[in-house]
Amino acid sequence: MMENAIMNSSKNYFPEEKENVLLSIFKQYEYVVIQSIVTSFGLDFLVKDNLGGDVDTIHNVREGIYHNSNNKYDYDNRGEYNSYDYHSDYRYRETNKSVSENRKNGSLVDSYTGEEISRNGKSDLDHVISAKEIHEDAGRVLAGLDGVDLANSPENLQATNPHTNRTKKADSMNNFLDKYGDEYTETQKKNMREKDRIARESYEVKIAKAYYTSPKFAKDVTLAAGKIGVKMGLRQLLGFVFSEIWFSIKEEFVLLNVKPGLDMDMGDFFKSIGNGFEKGLENARTKYKDLFSKFADGTTAGILSSLTTTLCNIFLTTSKNIVKILRQSYASVVEATKILLINPDNYPFGERMRAAMKVISTGASVVLGGMVSEAISKTPIAVIPGIGDIVQTFCGTLCTGIVSCTLLFFIDQSKIINKAVNLLNKIDTIEDDIQYYKQKAWFFEQYAAELMEIDLDTFKKEISAYSLISKSINASTSDIELNTILKINMRALNISMSWEKSYDSFDSFMSDNNSKMIFE
Repeated sequence: MMENAIMNSSKNYFPEEKENVLLSIFKQYEYVVIQSIVTSFGLDFLVKDNLGGDVDTIHNVREGIYHNSNNKYDYDNRGEYNSYDYHSDYRYRETNKSVSENRKNGSLVDSYTGEEISRNGKSDLDHVISAKEIHEDAGRVLAGLDGVDLANSPENLQATNPHTNRTKKADSMNNFLDKYGDEYTETQKKNMREKDRIARESYEVKIAKAYYTSPKFAKDVTLAAGKIGVKMGLRQLLGFVFSEIWFSIKEEFVLLNVKPGLDMDMGDFFKSIGNGFEKGLENARTKYKDLFSKFADGTTAGILSSLTTTLCNIFLTTSKNIVKILRQSYASVVEATKILLINPDNYPFGERMRAAMKVISTGASVVLGGMVSEAISKTPIAVIPGIGDIVQTFCGTLCTGIVSCTLLFFIDQSKIINKAVNLLNKIDTIEDDIQYYKQKAWFFEQYAAELMEIDLDTFKKEISAYSLISKSINASTSDIELNTILKINMRALNISMSWEKSYDSFDSFMSDNNSKMIFE
């Protein structure tokens, strides 16, 4: 992604005094655009953005969008709808029996129309959400719930007149009323829709709870987030390495200084490429901290974007470009959060705010580039085979790079922002206090060493050695172990023991009343 490259290219960046300002800005454009093109065109295969994200959701499978082939297989093999299985269930039969008894008692009311059904009248028991609709529901299959159980739940069984039930058939309530709504009053239609709302709300809650709390969903979310995270981290890392190689090769070409009209040795040309490649790799290797940082940031951004995309797809189907915008925006969020909370580069408060502004500006530029790409995807250009995707990617990347660099240059050069940064730099923060006391501690060490006229490095090594001895003594668990530790360390420090010269052991030394301890 572009934002990390921009941050590095713009950090402490100011144009040369004698250099044309527009040329200086263009150099920054070049750095960002080159890295963006390398990342977008060369490395986009590492992170494939999918319609609807990377994890199956109830909403998406109902749209026919699957990512897990096992879930698709389950739906394809759900079996044919059998009306008998649903209408012969004991819950359906028991409820129907209760309806018949109420009718015979003269206490039965049509659940849909609100009209009383006479003792001699006829009644049917209707599935508010039809049994066929439930059987064919991809969301129900994804959740692994039994259709017969869901169809014959109390809120989905309503007594009504035979005409309404047999006209409605397998239609949803809305479709049924669209066709035959003229037969019912507004109050009756409102009541029928309310029965449908209650039944569907209960149905959806059961499915959502079963699937989104299942180990299957948790496993898919974890695997998808981890996979996208690692791929994003690798993409960031490789983009950094390839960009270092590119600019190292470019520097080598500049050193060739080939003038018009002069023959060029192809050997020198290929040698320059080889040298540039080696220098680029070496530059990337020496910046190993940046490499690890980019991989970690990319991984974090990938995980967060995957989780967010999955959450969005619970309610709606995200397009590929929306997924890409989410993924790239999170890199800015991660970078800004790291600067504000961790401050790895020890910026003063004002400079920290400036750095965060740069990251946020870059994130906004990424979103703008994604919107440009999304807009182009809706034009005739997007459908041209082999060209449409390239045009979308390039235009979005170019827009992001140019807008990012322009905003970053403004943030660095604006008099108002620089004045605000200088004021904020004067604010005393806890980090400033910590840094202050660290520096004072170092000065005290230096001063103490000068007073004692000792080698500070040697002094530190001796302190460390004595500290280890003290810890080993404190850790001893018996007199024998303590005695062994003392002997070993005395020999290591070349401290002679007074009884070694004339006695076989310390016990024989202590047994002699005439013995004396001699310290050398």
